[in-house]
Amino acid sequence: MRVAVAGGTGAVGRHVVRELERTGQDAVVLSRSSGVDLTTGDGLVERLKGCDAIIDVSNRMALREKAAVEFFGTVTRNLLDAGERAGVRHLVALSIVGLDKVDTGYYKGKRRQEELVGGGSLPWTILRATQFHEFAEPLLDQARGPFVVVPRMLSRPVATVDVAARLVELVGRPGGFVLPIAGPREWRMEEMAKRLAKARGDRKVLIPVTLPGRVGKAMTGGALLPQGPFTEATRTFEEHLADVEARVSSRR
Repeated sequence: MRVAVAGGTGAVGRHVVRELERTGQDAVVLSRSSGVDLTTGDGLVERLKGCDAIIDVSNRMALREKAAVEFFGTVTRNLLDAGERAGVRHLVALSIVGLDKVDTGYYKGKRRQEELVGGGSLPWTILRATQFHEFAEPLLDQARGPFVVVPRMLSRPVATVDVAARLVELVGRPGGFVLPIAGPREWRMEEMAKRLAKARGDRKVLIPVTLPGRVGKAMTGGALLPQGPFTEATRTFEEHLADVEARVSSRR
């Protein structure tokens, strides 16, 4: 198959491209470097010609509702329109476990994406995933000064490579909402951040904070966990930490 990957240069997209190539399929990266702008649609139809399917792992960490809804809504509409015009037969979209129970701006943007995909003109599949093993890394990287604010939340973190492999498995046939994917163990985000900081040799002081109102209650109470059957990924957070420690050691 010839599969286009929206967001193919990102954290998940890179793994999707590698998995497509590993399984003998032709990956077409949709990016500005290839002459495509997902937010305007420029170059999209031409790039999609000859593609059998699209895997959408495009992302923008917009925390405000207006920006998130605008981004995911615009990109999804452009993919649906261009995909139909180019003769694409399947759209696979990556989404988030619990997005319908947590009212953050970003999650509302992802809800809009799901609404458009499910009501669009292309046959579709939506895979919801839990938070990635890398979720805590930007918290440490972007912190100014010695203190890091870490939101309290309960999750079942999953490896991006496992998510990518599942997306590629799903590309052959539309399935609507499929079983979500999650990691093999529940973790508290504050503990993940603490273990990650230790693995990196980072001495920043972590400050766990419960987000206010219903959002904080939902995030700490298990709303981000699968609520029924799910596909259990194999890679553990401990394996991710070991990889982090190895990378740190190699740079010394």
